[in-house]
Amino acid sequence: MQFEIQTIIYAILGGALPAIGWLWFWIHQEDENHEPLGLIVMSFIVGSLLVFFAIALERFTFNLGIQGTAQIIVWAAIEELLKLAGFAVIMYGHSSIDEPIDYPMYLIAVALGFAALENVLYLLKPELGVGTIVSLFTGNLRFLGSTLLHAIASSMIGSAIALSIYLNKNRALYLFFGITAAIVLHSVFNFFIMDVSGKNFLSVFGFLWIVAIINILIFEKLKRIGS
Repeated sequence: MQFEIQTIIYAILGGALPAIGWLWFWIHQEDENHEPLGLIVMSFIVGSLLVFFAIALERFTFNLGIQGTAQIIVWAAIEELLKLAGFAVIMYGHSSIDEPIDYPMYLIAVALGFAALENVLYLLKPELGVGTIVSLFTGNLRFLGSTLLHAIASSMIGSAIALSIYLNKNRALYLFFGITAAIVLHSVFNFFIMDVSGKNFLSVFGFLWIVAIINILIFEKLKRIGS
């Protein structure tokens, strides 16, 4: 389906700018010695490209007959594991990771790139038989929460990796816990946001902010460990 240039521009601005804003916010959780801008941008771009892999894998699982609650969980797992894989490919053996906080920071950059393109495609997608007002309302609800969700979920995984390394804990166990927590959070968000009435959104969005605050506190711990 063809889109007008103006529609594409609005979709890009509406989908990417909030993600870039969140990226600026999370990067500035570091007191100083911010990460190399080029590597952050690369992580963001790689994250956005992962959306196409996610679409292909999610369509594949749908064709396998996975639906309902199982579909929500499987799709959340696909997205979280893809973001982790993108981070691993970019950062494998890279010298820029020299502090505990770097792990969640780069994972957040990947996640926000993923969220940016996901939101752009969502804004471009035509209404599939849904009333305009309802579509705009649920679209805004998704828009407000999904970008923050991706950042927080990936931050959980990055923080778990950092804590396991710098506290000399069982890395596999911490990684499993981080991935599980991210998938659960992602699945719960998707489950409640699918309610077109939006009655659950405020509680879910409030819960996201509570988790975000917890993540900021973990960042403070990681900064203390690094110092």
